[in-house]
Formats: sequence, structure tokens, C-alpha cells
Amino acid sequence: MSLNADPAFWAAANTHLTRYGPDFESIIVERAEGSFVYDADDRAILDFTSGQMSAVLGHTHPDIVATVDRQMRSVAHLFSGMLSRPVVDLASRLAALAPGLDRVQLLTTGAESNEAAIRMAKLVTGGHEVVAFAQSWHGMTGAAAAATYSAGRRGYGPVAAGSFVIPAPNSYRARFTHPDGSNDWQAELDDAFSLIDRQSTGNLAAFIAEPILSSGGILELPLGYLAALKRKCEERGMLLILDEAQTGIARTGNMFAFQRDGVTPDILTLSKTLGAGLPLAAVMTSQAIEEKAHERGFLFYTTHVSDPLPAAVGVTVLDVVERDGLVEQAVARGQRLRNGLLSLQQRFECVGDVRGRGLLLGLEIVTDRQSKAPGFELGARIMEEAMRRGLSMNIVKLPGMGGVFRIAPPLTVSEAEIDRGLAIMSDAIDTAIATN
Repeated sequence: MSLNADPAFWAAANTHLTRYGPDFESIIVERAEGSFVYDADDRAILDFTSGQMSAVLGHTHPDIVATVDRQMRSVAHLFSGMLSRPVVDLASRLAALAPGLDRVQLLTTGAESNEAAIRMAKLVTGGHEVVAFAQSWHGMTGAAAAATYSAGRRGYGPVAAGSFVIPAPNSYRARFTHPDGSNDWQAELDDAFSLIDRQSTGNLAAFIAEPILSSGGILELPLGYLAALKRKCEERGMLLILDEAQTGIARTGNMFAFQRDGVTPDILTLSKTLGAGLPLAAVMTSQAIEEKAHERGFLFYTTHVSDPLPAAVGVTVLDVVERDGLVEQAVARGQRLRNGLLSLQQRFECVGDVRGRGLLLGLEIVTDRQSKAPGFELGARIMEEAMRRGLSMNIVKLPGMGGVFRIAPPLTVSEAEIDRGLAIMSDAIDTAIATN
């Protein structure tokens, strides 16, 4: 019998754990290393979602392990009004990587960093209205949850007043098109903001956006969109907040995804990838915005703000990314992965679209390529078959879209591991189709 079937373990889990989202996998993870997690039978499972889209250096990276050991032996946590060298070092390193975003606050989670960013934007602008994309995910707390539209809105009562939404551009399922059928995202953006202007009470504070909407189905903002969005914000006195929880720290082939577009946000939030799997987040903004916020009494004081241990890990993440050339590697490995996914699209009619950048790619499953009918159930079967064969992938199911696999292996993934994952995906699709 499989050791994953440990009756005492599952009895305790089923008795004492709160269920907070998707069903738990029917395995017990005992350890992880590199691109793999290992279950109770010591079966290697290729992790193509980097944990919770966070472990950009893979699991138990030796440099991270050494940093945690070293920092734990000196100082891990402090009174929030005290500073340590890792905190100042990380703030300085981040500021150097994103010119114009010179002021940094170090926090714990993505939701927390978005709370701080939205709170700062409201204070600085004097407004309270926040706009986000209809497919967005910014967190499960307060203002972050109010700006999250991809899931979790029903049953929790009213969200923050002034929470507005516009559709995200989707080149595969375009709402506005040019005569040649291509996505007319500018017309869509103009139309969306005309509706925002009709709803606003004149108190617009911010637009919060992901450069690639991950939980929204790997929807990439087209080249030029970010600049146009920034102009819309500037015309209305709004601040542009970019949430790079999943796209930051080399994931897309740039250190930050916004750098491809040459557009610097007013506020940038980082999390997931910055801590490489440990809880670390950052809010970055300009000197002018930070000074205005400070003058008006900006308050965002948490138990773990400026903690030394996660900050030291963040410094090590940046060191490894630079030393090992992981920005360039994300481009090269990402192209290999994309080519493999495009090959699957050529072989299987159920693969409707391949999209994304670097090592953050999406593969959309449909039941019919002409009508683009969603393939939720088929996608779920593919995911199950892949897991049986030793590949962990996450699938997003959203109304009006097919099942979309979010594929984001660690930046340290090898070519052989990419090829192994693609082979498993091919077998899984084959089997799922045959049993359809």
C-alpha cells in the first residue's frame, strides 16, 4: 500500500484542517529539492508551478538554506521600529534595479503589499475609488480582496466603496477587433474608461493591475497597453499600481515585467518571487509620493514589517539571479518551453492557445478550436493524468474561458526537466482525450 494513504495522517487532516480553496492533493509531501517535490513513497513530482508560483530558485536552494541558517543565528525578527543591515541592503538593491522607485517598504505577503499600496494611493490622492481588471487577483484581505474579481466575491457582504472594474484585454477572446480580426485593445480601453468616468464620483485614487494576469488565465497586457493605461491614470489624477507578485524577479525575461514596456508605475508591489518561497513582500514608490504620504501621516505598521530574516533571503535571491544569469535563462528556457507547448498545439485540437512570457506561460484547453468552447472537464482530466505521471500543474477555470494551465517552473529548471514535463503533458493529453 502507498505510504501516501497513511490513515492517521488523513484522519487528522480531515478532522482538523479548514478547507480554504481547491481540494488537497492525495499525496503527503515529505521533502522537495530543485524542480521536484517528493511524496511519502519518495516519488519525484516535477513542480511546474514553483510551489505557489513562488519558488523561483527551486526548492531548498543551497544559497537560501545557508542564508536562513546564518540569519537565524544572528537576528530573525525585531521590534518594527528597529532596522537591520539586511533590510537596508535589500531596499537599496531593489531601488537600484527599478530607477524612479527609490523608496521601499518590506512586508510579508502579496495581499499585505497591495493593502499598503492602495492605502498609500488613497492618502496621497485624496480619493478612494480603485479600479482593477475583471480577471484580477490581488489578495484575500480588505482592499486587496475588493480589487480581486477572478474569484471569491460571493457571500462575504459589501466590499470597499468605490471598487470599479474593467475587462482585461484577451487577444484569444477579443471583445473589440480590428477589421482583420486582431484585438483592438485601445478601443476596449477607451470604452472601459468612458464607463469608469460615468460611475466615478470624482474620487479616483488608483488603478491596480498585473502585467500578466495569472489567476485570470495568463492574460498578457499587449505591448503599448501599459503606456496607454498610465496615460488614462495621469489624465484623472490616479496612481498606477503594478502588482508583480508573479511576474517580478526575472520570471518573464526581464527583472520586472513592466520594463519591457518602458513604463514605470507610481507604485510597484512584489511578493511571491522575491522571497523564493519564503514570506517576503515589498512596496516600492517614488521619493515624491513617499514624502507626500509621510507628510500626511502614512501608517502601515505590521508585526513583521522590516524583519531581518526574510530581507536577508531577498538579498540572496537577487544575488543568485544576477550570479547565475537567470534573467537571460528565463528567456532561453522559456523559449524552449513555449516551442514545446506550440508543438502540443499542433498535435492536439484541444489546445486552443499558448500565451505568456519567459517562464510564465499559459495553455488554454478548449473542446472545439473553432468556437473556442471552454474545456474545463477535459483540462481537469489532463491535470489528473499529468499528476499520475509525476507532473504538477495548476489549471484556472473562469467563466467564459477554457481551462488554462498556468505553467511556471523554477528559473533554475533544466532543459531536460522541461523536456520531461512536455513529454508527460503529451501523454496526459493523449490519455485524457482517449477517455473523453
